[in-house]
Amino acid sequence: MADTTTPLRPRPLSPHLQVYRLTLTMAMSIVHRITGTALYFGTMILAWWLIAAAVGPNAYSNVEWFMGTLIGKLILFGYTWALIHHALGGVRHLIWDLGYGFEEAEREMLTLATLVGSVALTIVVWVIGYFAMGGLR
Repeated sequence: MADTTTPLRPRPLSPHLQVYRLTLTMAMSIVHRITGTALYFGTMILAWWLIAAAVGPNAYSNVEWFMGTLIGKLILFGYTWALIHHALGGVRHLIWDLGYGFEEAEREMLTLATLVGSVALTIVVWVIGYFAMGGLR
């Protein structure tokens, strides 16, 4: 039987986060996965809202009350940002799938555009929604 305790060649070491310097592209890749998970839970809240609307006014008023609280609004704001950020991250990946944007400067620009664009679009959506709901009453 072969001796497995002393290999002829040392086994290669797998790259680890301690080997690499964290870049914005790496961080946004992690955030993309986190926003995907957040969208799963946010969609459950959306389903709660739809089910409550179908059940009747009492159930709907409970959902409406919760979404009107500070916690509810923060959850909705986070869900909006996660949805927009995840969508823009998908567009960034589509650009890469088409074979563009692989140079270091292009990668960083696309990643920064995803981050800045998601924050800006989230604020725009909320401002439009605020004024569509009557603004200052």
